[in-house]
Amino acid sequence: MIFTLKLAVKGQGLHAFTDDVKNLVQQSGVNEGLCTLFVQHTSASLLVQENYDPSAQHDLENWLNRLVPERDPLYTHTLEGDDDMPAHIKAALTATSLGIPIIDGALALGTWQGIYLWEHRRGETLRNVVMHVS
Repeated sequence: MIFTLKLAVKGQGLHAFTDDVKNLVQQSGVNEGLCTLFVQHTSASLLVQENYDPSAQHDLENWLNRLVPERDPLYTHTLEGDDDMPAHIKAALTATSLGIPIIDGALALGTWQGIYLWEHRRGETLRNVVMHVS
């Protein structure tokens, strides 16, 4: 079964959508299988990360922004703004797809794990995540 999630995000950062995925897995009726997620963009990524303490998310965002700064003089792809080329690099360094097992009709996430879209651009946008449950 295939679903497309449309996620409205308000700029850079980690945006949780675990509950959306859980609801669609339940709706699918799959008892044991795999949930595959794929983001259809080159300036965003996906990850499973701690969902208890927001400081972990904040630290990840700060670390990646320090690793891949805006306005690096090596960038030649600059027509779409200062955050565009760094967003492509960040997406290349992180994951654009995830696979999460389904056991007893539920995602096999750990106690403190959540699913996040990691938006690498500063502006508000709509992101598509394709979800396959089998």
